[in-house]
Formats: sequence, structure tokens, C-alpha cells
Amino acid sequence: MAFISVADELTKKGSTIIENKFITKYLPVLESRALKVYLFALYACQNGLNSYTPQDFATKLEMSEDDVLSCFEYLEELELASIISHSPLEVKILDADNVYGTPKKLKPEKYSAFASAVQSVITGRMISTNEFMEYYYLLDEYSFEQNALLMIISYCVNLKGNDIRYQYIKKVAKSFADEGITTAKKVEEKLSSYTSSTPALSKIFAAIGVARKPDPDDNALYEKWTNELGFSDDAIICAAKHFKAKSGEKIDEALKELYKNRKFDVKEIEDYSKAKTSLYACATEIAKSLGVYMQNASPYVENYVCVWRDYGFEGDTLKIIADYCFMQGKNSFEAMNDFVLSLYEEGIITEKAVSERLTAIAADDKTIKNILKTCGMTRKIIDPDRQYLKRWKSWDFSDDMLIKAAETAQGKSNPLAYMNAVLSSWKTQGITAPDGIAQSGEAFGGESKKAIIERHYYDLRAEAAKRAEKMQAKAMKDEQYSLAKKKLNTLSIQLAFAEVSDEELAKKISDEIAVLEKQADERLVALGISKADLLPRYKCEKCKDTGYDSHGKQCECLQKFIRINKL
Repeated sequence: MAFISVADELTKKGSTIIENKFITKYLPVLESRALKVYLFALYACQNGLNSYTPQDFATKLEMSEDDVLSCFEYLEELELASIISHSPLEVKILDADNVYGTPKKLKPEKYSAFASAVQSVITGRMISTNEFMEYYYLLDEYSFEQNALLMIISYCVNLKGNDIRYQYIKKVAKSFADEGITTAKKVEEKLSSYTSSTPALSKIFAAIGVARKPDPDDNALYEKWTNELGFSDDAIICAAKHFKAKSGEKIDEALKELYKNRKFDVKEIEDYSKAKTSLYACATEIAKSLGVYMQNASPYVENYVCVWRDYGFEGDTLKIIADYCFMQGKNSFEAMNDFVLSLYEEGIITEKAVSERLTAIAADDKTIKNILKTCGMTRKIIDPDRQYLKRWKSWDFSDDMLIKAAETAQGKSNPLAYMNAVLSSWKTQGITAPDGIAQSGEAFGGESKKAIIERHYYDLRAEAAKRAEKMQAKAMKDEQYSLAKKKLNTLSIQLAFAEVSDEELAKKISDEIAVLEKQADERLVALGISKADLLPRYKCEKCKDTGYDSHGKQCECLQKFIRINKL
């Protein structure tokens, strides 16, 4: 028969769950008062007794509040509990797996000389029995030599003072043990390396206004900065000042950024920091012009301003572009980026070239506005309007001729397409002045056979392009696909530069492009869109809705159109 069994009635009653690991590993060695506190804490937590106070604990367990606190501190040192707050007292019970090593039944009398030595080092307070037990545990579990642990404790006290908490000493001791430094000789060598770097760290801290003494974590970082990353003390101080870093972690972040950008010398760091400050100032000015609020400027600097400056655009030039974009309703960094890229692809980068282009755009927009008004339209100017005007000017038509063509397009369902057909007809006939129109005998409201055909095929191409643009817009509404396409546009430009100057970088960018293209294609499939949907689907694939095949001969669809319309 089993040594212990449970009555059926007991199984039906409430219970408190205790980890098996706690019973097998901690129950044999835990102090009786700490055990009472631990079990009662589990009971309170698991049964919703959230209103219990330390005084309630003390009353229930017939202990003082100080005893309860002392037990929780003991449990914290064993990593079975965590004191979140002392006033008011707030404690979290941890799982038994949190403890390092295996609890062992220690014999305090074995360490009596060591205990006296520790108390002589920590002179500001009396060391509790629980704290001594933890020092004994470190000696036993990690095989520290007593003198080695004493040296570590002494170092920590000199660093932090007599009010040092045990948890800090344990943390430092474990870091030494993790490196296999448990003998007095090895500890002395390690502390000597700390001592040798302390003056340099103290100088760095003093230069950046940090009052505290360097600790082991700072020493580890300093070794990384000087040995692994290769920064001098002056460079570290310079970086800390320019990056406004007031802690070892912040200095480390700054130096990693500088290392990534290959900036090691003080002059290089100063120039980099000034340039970075300039980039942030530039981003702020652009945001003001666009009417954009930036909670965190870093993403805007990294994804837009840095890229634009790398293309060769100066800050003042970008400010001019931002002002223009705001007036055009392109009031976001993303929309401005599209316009900046279009300028860059045309080689328009300098302030003078950009100003001239914006002046030309303003003049063209004025002409387009007059054309739309003559056609009987009151809508805003859109990019296709500008493309029309660019084509018509390439045909050498004056503004007067454009207005004449606009007059013929009044009342038409697609006035600009009609204008395009009329102007194409005039170009074919060599008509470049208003009097030539009258001499040709072609009324403003009439259409030649060629104009009718050209307008028909223009409308077909426009319809195919419109369908493709609609599908493209649908795809771009998806955040994942849109992000991939924007990255592809940026990488394509970077690849053009890299192919000329850096073959290895070009290969890397090409690989990135291949991955992104695959991701974009997969996203299209998920959206139910094929790549073919993003391209114009012509009514006649033979001639691509031009009316003529690749040899310049009339397509079958054009011959059919002529027969049906009796042209």
C-alpha cells in the first residue's frame, strides 16, 4: 500500500498548486519561516486574496512584518520571488526554474572565517544570515576560492559603497564564474584589467557629465570599443558628446553606428555628426513645408532625406521642391519622393535646374488651364494633361494653335483625345498656323479620315491603359505590395550607380531586387491579381491598338474599322 494517499473528500476541496521542482529541490533546504511565507503567498495568489496586506500576512503566520519582508528578501535571493516595490510592498512569486544551480544543504560553520572577512569588508551594516547563506552558496555552487569571492565583494563595495545590495554582488560574481574566473589569481588579473581601464572610463564619464564610477559592465563595453571596434578615447568622448550619450549603452549604440559608417577619427565623427544634424534639420524644414507632423524624424531621414541627399539634392533645393509639392497637393514625404525621383531621372538636381523646371511647369500649367477652359472643362490639372502638352509641343504647335484645336473639341466626350487627333491631322498636313486651317478647307468641328482613325485607336489604347492603371492602383493599396514596389524603385536607381562604381555592391543590390520581385509577385497572387492585369490588355494584340503591324502595314482590325465606318 502507498505510503501516502488522499481521501476522496480532500480531492473535492480547494487546492494550492506547488511545483514538483520546488518540493524536490527547495523544500529540504528552505528555512522554515521562509517556507511558511512562500506557501502562504502561493495560496493567496491562487485563491484570489488580492486584498491581503503585509500586516495580514504577519497576523496569519504569527510573524512580524519585518520578518515577512526578510523572508521575501531571502526568497528573492534564491530567485523564487521578486520584490517589485518596497513601499508599498509588492512581490511576484517566480517559478522554481528561475534559480541557477542546485540548492544544497550548506554548513555555515565551514565558512566562519570567510564570514568574518566579508563582514569586515561590508562595514556599513550587519549582514543577515540569509545573505551569508547566499555567499556560501556561491562558494559551493561555482567553486569560488574564498579569497577570490572576497576580492569580488571588496571590489563591488569600493565601487558602490557600503549600502550595496547583495543582488549586485551576485550578478558580478556570476559574470566572473561564467568566464571561468573563480581563483584568486584569475580574479586579480581580471580586476587589474578593470583597474587599468578605469582611469580612461572615468575621464570619458567626466567629459560627458556622468558622475558615477565605471562598473564591470562599463569595463566590458570599453574593451569592446577600444579592442574590437578600434576607437580611441578621444573618439569615444567626441561620439558621446555629439550623440548626447549619457550611459554606456547609449555610447555603445553611437559607436556601433559610427563603426557601420566607417567613421573612427575625431574629425570624421565631427563631420558625420554635423551632417547628421543637418539631415535632421533638413527633414524638419521639409516637414514644415509639406505640413507633415513627425513624431520621430529618424525614419524620414533614413528613408527619404538621406537618399535624396545621396542623389545630389541640397537642402535648399529640397525645401523648394517641398513648397511646390504642398501647393500641388502632394503633401507627404512619399508623394514628394515620387516627384524627386522623376527630377533625378531627368538629371535635374541643382537648385538652378530645379527652379527652371518648376518655372516651366508653372507656365505649362497656365497653358493647360486655358486649354481646359476652352474645351469647357473646369477640373484640376492632372499628369496626363501635362503628357498631352509635352507631346503637342514636340510637334511644334504654338499656344494659339492649341487653343484653336481646343475650340474644335468643345462638347466632345473626350476633349483632349479629340484635340490630339485634330493636331495629329494638322501635323500630317503641315498646318502650323491658323490661316493654314482655313486654307485646308477643314472646318474646326470636322474630322479628317486620319483624325477619326487616330482618335479611335487612341481611345482604345487609353481604355486599355486605364484598366491597367486601375489594377495597379488596387495592388498599390495593399501595404505589403506597395512597400515592395517602392523599395524596388529605390534599389533600381541605386543599382544604376553601383553597376558603374562597385561590382560587388551591384551584385548585392541585384539579389535584393530578385527577392523583392518574388515577394511582390507572391503578394499579387494572394490579392487575386496577375502580372498581366497590370499591363494594358489591348483589343487587338497584333497591333497593340495602333492600327498598324510591326512592318507598318494596316492591321486587319484597321481595315475592318475602315469598312464598317465607310472611311
